[in-house]
Amino acid sequence: MSTTLKKVAASAAAALTATTAFVAASAPAQAAARDGVCDTGEFCLFYNSDNAGAVSDFTTSIADYGTTQPSCYDFKGTKAGHGLCVKNEAASVWNRTGKSVTVYYNSSYAG
Repeated sequence: MSTTLKKVAASAAAALTATTAFVAASAPAQAAARDGVCDTGEFCLFYNSDNAGAVSDFTTSIADYGTTQPSCYDFKGTKAGHGLCVKNEAASVWNRTGKSVTVYYNSSYAG
């Protein structure tokens, strides 16, 4: 991971202690959506620090991740955190969109 990306991830992870949302330009068509794999063209939230644990991958902006199952966006895969709602649980991020991404502290792109 590049130094710049590490700095962005560290800053974003600090913002993830509460609610998060992000805004990114449209992702490439080849990016798989919500499959638990952080593919090229996606913005990914991880349950643990250092991009570890279960992942929640996105190709579009989300205004509110939700707080309860079954209506929340959750972490995918079999690693620690799988099935939990992303909101207030993400500890690290990886921006693979190739574009700038803004991480918000509150829902509805606020904060």
